[in-house]
Amino acid sequence: MDFITIDFETANKYRNSACEIGLTFVKDNEITETKSWLIRPKINHFDPINISIHGITAADVWEQPRFDQLWESELKELVENQFLIAHNASFDFSVLRKTLDSYNLPYPDLSYSCSYLFARKIWTDMPRYDLKTLCNQNEIYFRHHRAGSDSDATAQLAIKGFEKMEITCQKTFSEKLEMNIGKLFRGGYIPSTNYRKKKRRA
Repeated sequence: MDFITIDFETANKYRNSACEIGLTFVKDNEITETKSWLIRPKINHFDPINISIHGITAADVWEQPRFDQLWESELKELVENQFLIAHNASFDFSVLRKTLDSYNLPYPDLSYSCSYLFARKIWTDMPRYDLKTLCNQNEIYFRHHRAGSDSDATAQLAIKGFEKMEITCQKTFSEKLEMNIGKLFRGGYIPSTNYRKKKRRA
């Protein structure tokens, strides 16, 4: 499998307040690189609860680039036409969409899925499916709630899951995990979801 894992940290409760992004690149089920960037939000206000989670402050990002600058110079080219995975993708891709919207930037063309959802299909006996619990179970050690570390841990988890299920491409991913792959495209998106079970007729 070739894919990129993505993770965002936010400055406050608003989804367009990305303050850090992490990307981990996987080629043939091997991690090749992890990169992370601090981001100065358009409104550089950090809620105390967010700081308590990730430790990033307004002062840390004061001289960092805005998201639109990073997007045009590096990020768009890295993720365009790729398969991305996030743990709790509904959050991370909402952050991506809302942040792009705030700068009036068009969505890229890419496909994506959620490791929270497919982990439930792979490890069926877990008490919880948050990233920390799953990584502890699989002996993956990381610094939680920093974007680069979280994206790397998500990549390690996905690799272990794909090897366990003998998943080698997006086609076998959908077939074996019974999941629809999400899409992001200019003008909209389609979420990554589980297959809907057909109801039996009485």
